Amino acid sequence: MKHIELKGQVREAGNKAAVKAVRRAGQVPCNIYGLGLENILFTIDAQDLKTITHTPNSYIIDLHLSDGRNGFAVIHEVQYHPVTDEALHVDFLFVTEDKPVTIEVPVLVTGHAEGVKMGGKLLVSSRKLRVSAMMDKLPDLLEVDSTPLKIGKQIVAGDLNYDGVTIVSPKATIICSVRPTRATQQAKMEAQQAGKKK
Repeated sequence: MKHIELKGQVREAGNKAAVKAVRRAGQVPCNIYGLGLENILFTIDAQDLKTITHTPNSYIIDLHLSDGRNGFAVIHEVQYHPVTDEALHVDFLFVTEDKPVTIEVPVLVTGHAEGVKMGGKLLVSSRKLRVSAMMDKLPDLLEVDSTPLKIGKQIVAGDLNYDGVTIVSPKATIICSVRPTRATQQAKMEAQQAGKKK
């Protein structure tokens, strides 16, 4: 998985007014925890943060804090403004190369489904899946081949298998499916009626 570098300014815990002042200054309040360390409060420039929050990609973050502490991190949770979609607060989690990392990874549906050739419509239901793997085994994306899918069939998370990667999302999570269209349903009915007439 690709790495991206972010710089954070360590801050003291403050009241609501202090947090609002941070946001007005174009910074986003963040904290990070994990590895048995106490929570560290810091801020990240809002524009820098968008390189990881406003993209379909997932990254391991090389975090450099102003007090000299550095480490690998992943996003744990982001709170967004309900209207502007700006990040209001971000929780990060420290990760290491010697323990499995759990992170959401984008899904890329490939192939030309059999059911689509027969007139059905391919629906992609999941754009990301939660996985767990050692840092050096984490994929940038999960390719899912839709070629064998027939009309009325679906691929779920439990059908997928990748070397060194465990799918953490529920096994029943639907990735993609091929639904019948009105045209295919009409053709099926006509074929059934023609069969009855014989």
